[in-house]
Amino acid sequence: MTRKDIIRVISEELGLTQIQTSQIVHDLFDAIVNTLARNGRVELRNFGVFEVRRRKARRARNPRTGENVIVPEKWVVTFKPGQVLAERVESESRTAAAGGISHERAVTP
Repeated sequence: MTRKDIIRVISEELGLTQIQTSQIVHDLFDAIVNTLARNGRVELRNFGVFEVRRRKARRARNPRTGENVIVPEKWVVTFKPGQVLAERVESESRTAAAGGISHERAVTP
């Protein structure tokens, strides 16, 4: 699902124009990004937690050349799904698998 799809679904459900909904979705994503940049954590109850964490420097191998390289330390955003989201995904995935429906069709509106 893309940002455009999200905007379309929300605008249909709320009866707003796609331009109005686009601004709301844009503001929501900006708020999440800004909060992560400043505070390092966004918790959305029943959905999950976005958190900024430090990934330590590590050794890796360039798959193209086989050369060993050092990957520097960096900050990454992680996501841990909430219980409601995790249970819903598990339930929908089991239903889709049992019915022979592809996973992508089962979760998209």
